[in-house]
Amino acid sequence: MSSRYQIVIDTPDPTELARFWAEALDYLIEDHTPLLRQLIDSGEIAADRVREDGERLVWLDWAALREPDAPTKGDTGIGSGDRLIFQRVAEPKISKNRLHLDVNVGQKRREAEVARLEALGAERLYDGKLGGEVWTTMADPHGNEFCVQ
Repeated sequence: MSSRYQIVIDTPDPTELARFWAEALDYLIEDHTPLLRQLIDSGEIAADRVREDGERLVWLDWAALREPDAPTKGDTGIGSGDRLIFQRVAEPKISKNRLHLDVNVGQKRREAEVARLEALGAERLYDGKLGGEVWTTMADPHGNEFCVQ
């Protein structure tokens, strides 16, 4: 049996960064509204730990993405497959990531994908080439580096 994983990315605004990555990867932002209502109603969390975002309730301190076809756990909205988690932190990013995501679209689609991601708010940092492989290093709207290849 393989292990499931979550990759956690620090950010000052989890909901905002989750929106960017949901569009970038064609993933779904998990809807935790039923879980949050249950936690508030039972007194497990205070209402000031969440906010309204359209018709959903969202955590202030984190947001999560999942693949569109990944199953969820009951009425919690939490994906049971591999996930991306965005966690609120107070301190700003000050140096290179120790871990980054690679978005693999193929060489024929790379430039178009870079342009699409720029339109979503990413910044092109530089292009790289090694042993016939070409990639573009970018930064998401909160400065986290990632590569498109």
